[in-house]
Amino acid sequence: MLNIRPATPADVPVILRFIHELAEYEREPNAVLATEADLLRDGFGLTPDGATDLHPKPAPRFWSLIAELDGAPAGFALYFTSYSTWRGHHGIRLEDLYVTPTLRGRGIGKALLVRLAQIAVEQGCPRLEWDVLEWNAPAIAVYERIGAHILTEWRIMRLTGDALTSLAQQKI
Repeated sequence: MLNIRPATPADVPVILRFIHELAEYEREPNAVLATEADLLRDGFGLTPDGATDLHPKPAPRFWSLIAELDGAPAGFALYFTSYSTWRGHHGIRLEDLYVTPTLRGRGIGKALLVRLAQIAVEQGCPRLEWDVLEWNAPAIAVYERIGAHILTEWRIMRLTGDALTSLAQQKI
């Protein structure tokens, strides 16, 4: 039986394992820098020993859903809120969606997306957005079947590393 539920701090090791597996699938096996401590802090406001990191407890920077098939972790979705100035409302931004390779094709990814869509509607969000790699045809096909469309006029811009530090050091 498939169950989709909110992640808890106890799920952090599984979430991190899924993140590493996703990075492997996306051909970036050495790109993951996140640690369990990072996920505990930013998703649950906890330190690795379970104590609250700050008082009062900080708002989560992300939320996560766990998909379980017959009681075993099968996949996850990690998301956060974004804000649309044009819509005047927050939306949901899906950061990662992952299903264990041996369990793909059973509707687990779609079930995670359905639950995210439900959360978006419950919160009055006009958007649920995510990125997909250009070469990931199987994922693109799933997304298009559920009614998503690829935005072709927008490009992702990113500052990291030295470029980010250099810009931050400039005087205003």
